[in-house]
Amino acid sequence: MSLPRRVLQISCLTALLSACAGTAVSPNSGSAGQSGQPNSSQTAKQTGTQLPEAGNTTPAGGHTQATRRAALRQFGIELASSRQLSETGVLSLVEDARYNPTVVRIVTPPAVGQPKVPRSWATYRGRFVEPIRINQGRAFMQQYATELDRAAKRYGVPQSIIAAIIGVETLYGKSQGNFRVLDALASLGFDYPDPKRPDRAAMFRGQLADLIELDLTGRLDARSIKGSYAGAIGIPQFMPGSIKRFAVSASGAKSIDLSNSMPDAIDSVANFLVEHGWQRGLPVFAPVTLPASADKLVDGGLKPNLDWPQLRAAGAKLAPGAKETAWSRGPLGVIDLPEEAAGRVELRTATQNFFTITQYNRSYFYAASVADLAQALENR
Repeated sequence: MSLPRRVLQISCLTALLSACAGTAVSPNSGSAGQSGQPNSSQTAKQTGTQLPEAGNTTPAGGHTQATRRAALRQFGIELASSRQLSETGVLSLVEDARYNPTVVRIVTPPAVGQPKVPRSWATYRGRFVEPIRINQGRAFMQQYATELDRAAKRYGVPQSIIAAIIGVETLYGKSQGNFRVLDALASLGFDYPDPKRPDRAAMFRGQLADLIELDLTGRLDARSIKGSYAGAIGIPQFMPGSIKRFAVSASGAKSIDLSNSMPDAIDSVANFLVEHGWQRGLPVFAPVTLPASADKLVDGGLKPNLDWPQLRAAGAKLAPGAKETAWSRGPLGVIDLPEEAAGRVELRTATQNFFTITQYNRSYFYAASVADLAQALENR
């Protein structure tokens, strides 16, 4: 997806209610997985309000219930045809989707002229790399040591990284969200509150299509399943498209349960990372000391665009005691973690594995927090 270089951090609450695996968020938006959405965020979940019946609430954008229902019905007819699904089954689900004003309110952009909240890496990191999450994470790793070890050997993703993602996303499965996903995705797909972002509405319609397909192929119950305000589901907060493409059963069974099966969640997180470029044995950050002018090397993107010779030419050096290993032969990128109010920024040298984590939630803050929490979990 096309992503802007920067988006200022929104409120603390929304930062905690981000999208997760498979939903686009800007690189330094400061949101955490939950969502993820955006996409993917976990610890301060909003709960769904009682959903209004058709006709009782006017959707966003000035749509009437009639026009909204007509658009949803046409969407259902086209979806059934394009994916060879039962039109009766698709339309039954579409007609059961209800507009949720709470969902729309959460994603509504700030009013013009409203003060913007400065981005704070320290504040964001502190929500996730903190004693409760660390202690619970260590207990989680002990409880699921066998499952984590098996996944690490199978996929090459460290146990601590898998645990950290689940810890950031849902506090190790404890906070999976209380919104009915069918309503959340329909609301965001057909009543997205920012007319300047038709791409976002289209993305949520695509996720709604995947949810309906998952239901009609017997992989989940779209009428009952709950998740984040952005439609992220289960222990790892996968969007429906990610469930369809990357969820796996730890036992090899046909059925996959990301809401109740921790082994399935663990393997699915690892598989998602591998499918998005995770490299076995590669650290998340390279042991590099950057020069004072390294901020000029930051491009804000989601792919590494430098290499070790280029960084050395710019003045970078090995950290004391470090050696050139696999990381020095692969692509690298310089990422920034700003403290805007204080006019400071922390710079780090990231490997491909850091940028792979950003595919789970497209935020430098998110990926760095996952890496730092994983390190804390290892420092027992």
